[in-house]
Amino acid sequence: MNAPEPSAGLRSAKITPGHLERWAFVYVRQSHPQQVRRHPESARVQADLNRLALDWGWPSERIRILDGDQGCSGITTVGRDDFAYLLSEIALGHVGLVLGFQFNRLAREDEACCRLINLCAACDTLLADLDGLYHPLDFNDRLVLTIKGFVGGIELHQIQQRMQAGRLNRARRGEWLGQVPPGYVIGPDRKLQIDPDEQARGVIRLVLDQFAAIGSLSGLLRYLRRHGIDLPYRAPSGPDEGRLQWHRPHRETVRNLIRRPAYAGAYTWGRRAVDPRRRSPGHRGRGRVERDPHDCAVFLPDNHPAYISWEQYLSNLERLRRQRQRGPLPGPARQTVSLLAGLVVCGRCGCRMQAHYTRTLRYDCQRRAMDYGMPRCQSLNGEPLEHLVSERVLEVVAPAALELSLRAAAECQRERDALDRRWRQRLERARHEAGRAYRQYDAVEPEDRLVARSLERKWEEALRAQRALEEDYERFERDRPRGLTEAERGEIARLAGDLPTLWRSPLTGVAEKRRIMRSLLERVVVRAEGSSPEVTVHLHWALGNVTEHRLRRAVRSWGQVAGAAELRRHLEAWSTAGWSSRRMAAELNAAGYRTPHGKALTAESVRQLRKRWGLGVVPGGPSRVAAGRRAGARRSDHGATGRPAGPGPAAEPEPVS
Repeated sequence: MNAPEPSAGLRSAKITPGHLERWAFVYVRQSHPQQVRRHPESARVQADLNRLALDWGWPSERIRILDGDQGCSGITTVGRDDFAYLLSEIALGHVGLVLGFQFNRLAREDEACCRLINLCAACDTLLADLDGLYHPLDFNDRLVLTIKGFVGGIELHQIQQRMQAGRLNRARRGEWLGQVPPGYVIGPDRKLQIDPDEQARGVIRLVLDQFAAIGSLSGLLRYLRRHGIDLPYRAPSGPDEGRLQWHRPHRETVRNLIRRPAYAGAYTWGRRAVDPRRRSPGHRGRGRVERDPHDCAVFLPDNHPAYISWEQYLSNLERLRRQRQRGPLPGPARQTVSLLAGLVVCGRCGCRMQAHYTRTLRYDCQRRAMDYGMPRCQSLNGEPLEHLVSERVLEVVAPAALELSLRAAAECQRERDALDRRWRQRLERARHEAGRAYRQYDAVEPEDRLVARSLERKWEEALRAQRALEEDYERFERDRPRGLTEAERGEIARLAGDLPTLWRSPLTGVAEKRRIMRSLLERVVVRAEGSSPEVTVHLHWALGNVTEHRLRRAVRSWGQVAGAAELRRHLEAWSTAGWSSRRMAAELNAAGYRTPHGKALTAESVRQLRKRWGLGVVPGGPSRVAAGRRAGARRSDHGATGRPAGPGPAAEPEPVS
């Protein structure tokens, strides 16, 4: 394509020596990377405009081609570094001429177009395209440039409108438009079909099923890493287009896989729309919001074959939402020694209570204290709470213990069989790759050593990979549990009849207990009034019913103990009757009284309490323990002389334990 030659009169009237002393920039741009890859001739035609600058008198060393914005859209100036550099050079007065194939190649946005024209007019810079040479200071030229800019914006709108209407029409037919999800391929009807590769299908089903069982994204990633499971992927373009590849699982990849409604057989279009209020300049893709599938522009349920049901997909989404760090919803099961971490909710403010580990496990509600500087809501010892919840869970599970145990064993066997199938598929693929490498090596002529050496190395690498995989499979076979024997089933039946022993066994891991807790309970709401030791516990079960329970927590002083006044009256009466502290401690323990820390009363603790309240104990009087220590010391002092120890104190000391 040749540019029209302007007449000599136009050239002499608009181009001045001052223009020729400055730079002449040729701006080259194509809107999409596909255009850059498929239509390189367009870039060469735009770059050839430098000959116009040569014909108009610019020396070759003062002509520069700007082609750094290839593949960038003209809708916005964000990300177009060469265009920003061009504007800065024009503002500095270094540019005498700007050449473009068309004026809308420089800017399609109305604001950017007007800014370019005004800047060129202020700095006496010429603009040119295939239609001619323009001086923005001239009214007619400025009018033509402005009209061309507006026409470019209208053209862009029409192009986008046609393309959007075409995409929407295809989406309403259920034809897949974006990148194909792993585990699917596009069929002849342009809809999704299950991947014909058996290993790819098995891995996707395994990932979705394991997330439903584990319920935690981190736990799923650890499971995939522990068993060496990679995710399938088919390249959408390039030399490996459509070829099945395997990649290490990444957190965001797995999260997006679980969130996609395509695996439930639903087709959505417009699920990730752009919110103009959330756009961030210089960051392409920012400002996107994810809509609910039913709120999308196109939602077609049961559009293609599904891996999971729609109910399971919604359950997986709910599990992902529960993994947030704040709020009353239970969090994920973490690798801690706490059975209820993430399930305990404060009955005052509704926030999740954090598990802290010092000398003992404690549940603290500190969300308002951390966020707003308010006082801490409540705190309690975790051991009594977990003991209470464990007892209630065992009561619920006990009637169906045997059936659940055998079902769990069957589930473990199914998981083991799925892993075994995956290993066998990997071995089959490795043998196929080694066999293909051998056939390629065998087909080459022996004399052609240049090719034979490369194929031989490829064959050897395939054989080494096959051997390494076989060794890994042998280790998996050696470590995995076999099927249950009759003796093992009998042992399961025996242990199922004694669930408390099985629950307290050190062989029963915390992760298994926590998984049982989360399968039966939605949350555990605790509430303690002020400094009272009485704690109200509401267990919200998975089926919707709520049960109320009470437990005692440790407090700091005897004044906070429930029934402290009644306890004092008992001690006063018994002291008057001449009871010993040992007898008082036995009676109080039988009546259910405990120390502020929740421990059983001893004779020494009763004596100290009587001393504090002034109930029949001489202040500073010796105790039997102190008397025994002094008597032992006297015996050791007089042991060498053989003289007996002196008499004890006249007053009988208080007995202690």
